[in-house]
Amino acid sequence: MERYRTRKLLLALTAASGLLLTACSGSADSSGGSNSADRDGYSAPTQGAERSEQRDDRRENPRNLSTFALDVDTASYDYARRALADGRFPDPSTVRPEEFVNSFRQDYERPDGDGFSVTVDGARTDDEDWSLVRVGLATRSAERTGERPPAALTFVIDVSGSMAEPGRLDLAQESLAVMTDRLRDDDSVALVTFSDEAETVLPMTRLDGNRDEIHDAIAELEIQSSTNLGAGVETGYEQAVEGLREGATNRVVLVSDALANTGDTDADAILERISGERREHGITLFGVGVGSDYGDALMENLADKGDGHTVYVSDPGEARKVFCEQLPRHIDLTARDAKAQVAFDPGTVEEFRLIGYDNRRVADEDFRDDRVDGGEVGPGHTVTALYAVRTEPGAEGHLATATVRWLDPDTRDPHEESGDLETDALHDSPRAAPSRFQVTAVAAYFADALRRGEDRIPGAPAGFKELADRAHALAGSTEDGAVGDLAEAIEQAARGRDR
Repeated sequence: MERYRTRKLLLALTAASGLLLTACSGSADSSGGSNSADRDGYSAPTQGAERSEQRDDRRENPRNLSTFALDVDTASYDYARRALADGRFPDPSTVRPEEFVNSFRQDYERPDGDGFSVTVDGARTDDEDWSLVRVGLATRSAERTGERPPAALTFVIDVSGSMAEPGRLDLAQESLAVMTDRLRDDDSVALVTFSDEAETVLPMTRLDGNRDEIHDAIAELEIQSSTNLGAGVETGYEQAVEGLREGATNRVVLVSDALANTGDTDADAILERISGERREHGITLFGVGVGSDYGDALMENLADKGDGHTVYVSDPGEARKVFCEQLPRHIDLTARDAKAQVAFDPGTVEEFRLIGYDNRRVADEDFRDDRVDGGEVGPGHTVTALYAVRTEPGAEGHLATATVRWLDPDTRDPHEESGDLETDALHDSPRAAPSRFQVTAVAAYFADALRRGEDRIPGAPAGFKELADRAHALAGSTEDGAVGDLAEAIEQAARGRDR
């Protein structure tokens, strides 16, 4: 995994030591990784003059930066829960830790107006000199539905043969019907379907006085044949531009299992065909994934590169939450091309690793280049990034500064906000930290175990069972049903590993 630090190569320890100086190289297989007594996957402290030379080198070349585009996707976590509920483990390539972490409510202080607040906190772990550092970004609370701008939503619905499976097209139809009743009179919707070809079944239509017509169009959607997802997205954007409303939030909502098998099946090729509409009119793409067999990679790439985000739904409750609560409430945008950069103090930090965000990394020098794509974030959102950080032994003082930069969605003017963390503000252990920090850590540990990667997160429990116990305790203390669902998913992983 890429290291965001500049340092000289360390001399190998003697063979008798039995330890490698390659930080975070311990195993995180599906058993949950090593127990607390087995720490040989982590770097041993460098001694004497060698450590002093290394510290001087970092101070002369202070490139202790980590930069990434903001991401509010949650599809990876919800799809993993679906897989475990079906009695199988998710493919490790579909497990994105940042989407696990960002699936849970946080209690960050929110800004009074547009933009972000920045919260930076952390906790020491049992691994010598290793801590977890959390960077939390929050936008203002979501306004009441009546206070948001009107919406112009173009729904692009997959009606290919694979969508006939229960929990796909039927789920989308039920949810769209309920959403139609809850949208405002001054909102508008259009419907585009795609199979081997794309078809506009309802042009952009105002809700006021036309709800029955919209309901009929939704009810008449029927399964057809192949999956030409590229044609669907292209036609959807054409319809969105044709029905563009000034002063409204214009968005394309793609509902699909993303199992494209006809036409363009590459995200870059699909998005290139509608690049003009996206850039000129700022129309964002919101992906809703469905189905037990799901094209995760394609949907994620489309949303990331289409200035949007993705969710995954597998039952009516989740679908109603997405279509009837999240989508109407988060139609508005508070930030475009939002990026975060964390600067770790070379005087106190030995090394660090961003957990997840593998597909969202940004070159450090591009942080203030507003031509470089970032993430789009709406009101009521929080974004969390978790770092594994190894500090100098006995280090005291400034640890890190986190800065978020974004563009005003209307004027495109840039703005920044920052927050700091000192070593004396670190909690003594994750369990001594606030409950929401603990939930963040448990979600990250869970993703790490499912990924079975080479880099174990410091302080990881001995296995799924111990992690499930922590999650159950947090579900009780937070009284949060979502944390209870996390505990159940971890238990399902433990039972699957035992079989």
